[in-house]
Amino acid sequence: MDINEFIGGNAVLLSLATFVILCIFLGVRIVPQSEKHVVERFGRLRAVLGPGINFIVPFLDKVAHRISVLERQLPTHKQDTITADNVLVTVDTSVFYRITEPEKTVYRIRDVDAAIATTVAGIVRAEIGTMDLDHVQSNRAALIGKIRDALAQVVDDWGIEVTRVEILDVNLDEATRAAMLQQLNAERARRAQVTEAEGKKRAVELNADAELYAAEQVAKARRITADAEAYATEVVAKAIKENGIEAAQYQVALKQVEAMTKISEGAGKQTVILPANIVEAFGDAFKQLRGRG
Repeated sequence: MDINEFIGGNAVLLSLATFVILCIFLGVRIVPQSEKHVVERFGRLRAVLGPGINFIVPFLDKVAHRISVLERQLPTHKQDTITADNVLVTVDTSVFYRITEPEKTVYRIRDVDAAIATTVAGIVRAEIGTMDLDHVQSNRAALIGKIRDALAQVVDDWGIEVTRVEILDVNLDEATRAAMLQQLNAERARRAQVTEAEGKKRAVELNADAELYAAEQVAKARRITADAEAYATEVVAKAIKENGIEAAQYQVALKQVEAMTKISEGAGKQTVILPANIVEAFGDAFKQLRGRG
């Protein structure tokens, strides 16, 4: 074999080996877990390569776009909006999203971040324009949910998934802030007056309840006394009915004795003046009692 033929044959083999190695190098694509690769053939979409080892046709296919599927955060966006009650507020919003279908993202929208920011601004203005200021501040979670749902419907055609929407702050202009502060102070003063009035009313009610209770107790005591007197009268009447006038005269005599005893026990009393017929009355009473015995 001629040396030239040997060198020529080796050159062909070397070229063939080089071509095979180049084809393998160009045909094998290793895609990271955090990415997806968009493959084109002659300028048209052919495939989307997922994470791992992938194969394409060398010299015909090429990786045109390498798209990260990691979650992204748009810069905080400030925008002025007007509420339904004509209050100017500045809303700070932030959006988190990730690309799920790169073939839609690269062929349907040029600047994803700008498109999402513009869409969010329009949705925020539309939603806040239907709400009063108090509702915006007290129902921020509901407002966030509405913005997220509306945004998800729009960006679905772009192969994007909205993961979170945050309203970071709602700021008021100085004039509105001062008016709200004045209103808040007035409301606090009103509540203090109401509390004081309710306290006075409660005190009056408690005092009235105490007086009513005292009156009820006095009435109850009088009723008990009246019942006792009625009972005593009934007993005396019953005794008179059963024993005649003598029992009554005897009770009267006893009462007179008790009265005379109390008079004689008074301080400085050396002489007790009695009626002339007192002894005769006592005698008649005891005589009648012995006669019955």
